Amino acid sequence: MTTLAPTVDGRIIALAHYAGRSLLKGVLTRHGLTFHQSVVLRAVVLAGESTGRDQLVADVTGSLKTDASLVCEVIGELTEARLLEEDPAQASRMRLTDVGRRLCERTTAETAEISARLYAGVPAGELAVAGRVLSLVTERANAELADS
Repeated sequence: MTTLAPTVDGRIIALAHYAGRSLLKGVLTRHGLTFHQSVVLRAVVLAGESTGRDQLVADVTGSLKTDASLVCEVIGELTEARLLEEDPAQASRMRLTDVGRRLCERTTAETAEISARLYAGVPAGELAVAGRVLSLVTERANAELADS
């Protein structure tokens, strides 16, 4: 008997997202981080470990589809925890502290191990197709949000 794979739709995407996010939450909880805090730290890493505060707020607000006030609150939490700081050379920029950088490295390594297990055995071509489809869906959803 052949089992048919489900058609990709919002439910399938959401189930995969929340299953993966639950695994991520376990890693983050062990390190005392929230999901929102991890997204802010990751955004700084992706920006080259230093980024303008306004750009950081805009990037995370756009990624999480949340209010700027929440992102500013999270930046405050990370600054208070000494994981993120104002760049002494330019106060309008935020950068990781040494402690923040090491924490990002640890959580990234742990989540990479989980991801490797989750994606193990999935052919590269199928992952590429899934990536293109999800990127297109994201692009279209963002366009609709911009129009609303």
